Amino acid sequence: MGFEKFGQKSFTSRTKVDDFVEYLANGELRGTKCKSCAQSYFPPRADCPGCLGGDMEWLKIEGTGRLISYTRANYAPTGFEADVPYTLALVDFNGIKVFGRLSSAIPEEELSPGISLRTSISQLPGARLTYEFVKTEQ
Repeated sequence: MGFEKFGQKSFTSRTKVDDFVEYLANGELRGTKCKSCAQSYFPPRADCPGCLGGDMEWLKIEGTGRLISYTRANYAPTGFEADVPYTLALVDFNGIKVFGRLSSAIPEEELSPGISLRTSISQLPGARLTYEFVKTEQ
């Protein structure tokens, strides 16, 4: 399984971080952490742009995060036109900032910076995988 199974539309079939999709298939969202400088990244990186090191390890993103910011997309890039409107969010998981979609089940009036969210892995048509943020009970 390569990167072509991630998201609704992939623009590449293979990457140096293909294991990202295998982790999703196992119900885990992961980023990477540089073994040299300890900098963490999401989306995962194969090489560290900070120290230019190439010794990266997988880092599990789990538990609850806090919403930093969000935006409503009313226009979409090619391949995503049927999805609009949708909400994109930036969520902080203990210092690792993760970008992704918010669940459409969260009413817009309940959105505010600081709310507690967790990740949820889901399967899309065609055996494709993705993740989204869902609200947690506080």
